[in-house]
Amino acid sequence: MSAYDSKLVSTLGSHIDLEAEVLVIGGGPAGTWAAWSAATQGAKVILADKGYCGTSGATAAAGTTVWYVSNPDNRETELSRRETLGGFLSDRDWMNRVLDRARLNLNRLVEWGYPFSRDDNGHLYLPSLHQGAEYMRLMRKQVKKVGVKILDHSPVLELLVDADGAVAGAKGMNRQTGEHWTIRAGAVILATGGCAFLSKTLGCNVLTGDGYLMAAEVGAQLSGMEFSNAYALTPAFASVTKGAYYRYATFTYEDGTVIEGKDRRDIARILLTQPVYACIDKATEEEKSWMRTIQHNFFLPFERVGIDPFTQRFPVTLRLEGTVRGTGGLRIVDETCATSVPGLYAVGDAATRELICGGASGGGSPNAAWASASGDWAGEAAALYARQLGSQANRRSLHRIDGATLSPSTRTFAPTDIIRAVQAEVLPCDRNLFRTEQGLSESLKRLHELWNEIRNASVQSDRQTIQARETAAMVATARWMYATALERKESRGMHKHEDYSQTDVKQQHRLLSGGLDSVWVKPEKEGVGSRKYD
Repeated sequence: MSAYDSKLVSTLGSHIDLEAEVLVIGGGPAGTWAAWSAATQGAKVILADKGYCGTSGATAAAGTTVWYVSNPDNRETELSRRETLGGFLSDRDWMNRVLDRARLNLNRLVEWGYPFSRDDNGHLYLPSLHQGAEYMRLMRKQVKKVGVKILDHSPVLELLVDADGAVAGAKGMNRQTGEHWTIRAGAVILATGGCAFLSKTLGCNVLTGDGYLMAAEVGAQLSGMEFSNAYALTPAFASVTKGAYYRYATFTYEDGTVIEGKDRRDIARILLTQPVYACIDKATEEEKSWMRTIQHNFFLPFERVGIDPFTQRFPVTLRLEGTVRGTGGLRIVDETCATSVPGLYAVGDAATRELICGGASGGGSPNAAWASASGDWAGEAAALYARQLGSQANRRSLHRIDGATLSPSTRTFAPTDIIRAVQAEVLPCDRNLFRTEQGLSESLKRLHELWNEIRNASVQSDRQTIQARETAAMVATARWMYATALERKESRGMHKHEDYSQTDVKQQHRLLSGGLDSVWVKPEKEGVGSRKYD
């Protein structure tokens, strides 16, 4: 045991107590950048990952591109394009800051030895981090190199606050041993990712909105939760959600008749009533070659079932990616990525990406740039915040929040039953993609009933505690999604409302939401009252 460990850890039966200046929750790109950044500021950092830091999450499994504009003369065009796609809810200053910091971090990756591919001129192709496993393996290595203590397989169950309501630590448990732990921290960074509702999208089954719930329980606000219905086109027999190659595809009905137009919403409408098939037959031989080179994992499912996607048809479906490729998340209140609660920061997909994407999907590219940039900024800020607290941080009293499903109760519930009920409201395209006033209202009513069913209930065994919290997080996330979608009576960005098909200039503002037993929604602009949905 190192001197650092012996100083910070005392084992008492099945409970471990730890102390850190900065606690990072989540071990994906945003979490590892945040941990690295805080540690390089001299802070003692603990990173708690729900899985194994370096392998869990969407990026490690799938790889990604990164938002990068190599030619400065093209930046204005790119920013204007993104602003239009996002319904003019983004912020130019934030967009420029993210591009600049992400570029800096890509160059750090070059120094650290990430194996970037090269273009036809032999230059490093920095926008590509398609070797996701290698990227995250490298980030784990760098985090450990600067002294960060990593707790693998250790999901956080709840945040702790001090007497003034500032976040002062967290409680969690080890998945493998069942051992519980408490971490006292000067500052906490949420890098818990978004919520894909266990829809079987690649690498997303650890992304259940846990950070949203924990933050809301201590009073944090969310923003942009109506922009949460990102769906990915995938082979019906696979979970790989890389959609770029479908630009080269011909889509057909079951009888082989070609489908005119291949907009994702058009495909979704057809899928409501009948199968759709695709064949990536429009790619040239040269294009096929580079496709296999840069996104090999796209082809793995086809290799397993013996299909050549360039010459043979295969059935497709749509899988919900929710807020992972949506833009909603915890509200950011300043340039440090602080939330509305003192001592709590949010980065990556745990935070709203409206600041750079507006209401459009951040896809892999802007979201990846945001992950590294927001993590870097929050790490710096959290280290400074903790340093300013000094020895006072260790003297603060820690208080638990009355978190959903965490208090002993005579009422019990089966998490798997609730999960299926939530999925029935959010996974179907005719509920979440093709939104209507009636459909949203009906679903929200059922989601409120589910929340009331589990809010003060518990599970039958300690081993179910983690799943119970994931379940509560998915119910809460769905309620914020649909409450804000009901409030935005227009179509903007990815939020397409069948009853309000046009964009309304009067609604060109972000929507904030929050609350647990009583969900509220209000425009971000000051002086406008909020509306409750319960």
